[in-house]
Amino acid sequence: MKSLLKIALVLGVITSFSSCKDNGAPNYQYMPNMYESVAYETYSESTAFNSYSAKSENGKEGQLPPVGTIKRGYVPYEYPNTPEAYNAVKAANLPSPLDPAKIDMKKAQELFEIYCAICHGNEGNGKGRLVTQGKFLGVPSYADRVINEGSINHVINYGLNSMGSYANQLNQQERWMVAAYVMKLKGQL
Repeated sequence: MKSLLKIALVLGVITSFSSCKDNGAPNYQYMPNMYESVAYETYSESTAFNSYSAKSENGKEGQLPPVGTIKRGYVPYEYPNTPEAYNAVKAANLPSPLDPAKIDMKKAQELFEIYCAICHGNEGNGKGRLVTQGKFLGVPSYADRVINEGSINHVINYGLNSMGSYANQLNQQERWMVAAYVMKLKGQL
């Protein structure tokens, strides 16, 4: 029995040094797609859409949307991201499209505390946690600003100075809700 184990050990060592690998001829690849996947490019040429439409953008696989289309549920904001547009919105006192009686102020407060209070403070006095820790300076109090719901919505859409846009975090209705809550805080200051 011991001799059988010794023979198996010697054969194992010999076969490990002289394995099946041959540098002159590569080994076989089973399922080569797992090693070298086929790359698909979104806008590559294809004949898949040529039979469906004559206007298939020369058979491109991924089609760009037609010019002027918007995604479902999106309501465009007509004002551009310029200082002149901000001043025009502020001067026009752009009203909220939401019914003031139906605005859920509790939800608006939650949104404000999630996205705004870290800098502006829970009372809107410009003393949020990041300001008191010295991370950001110069966050104004709402009491010191001449603002209205339209200008607040514009700033939430595009950002202003060191504040970035929150258009990706808040949909249009939520932005107007936060604007109404900011005006409530301004009235309390």
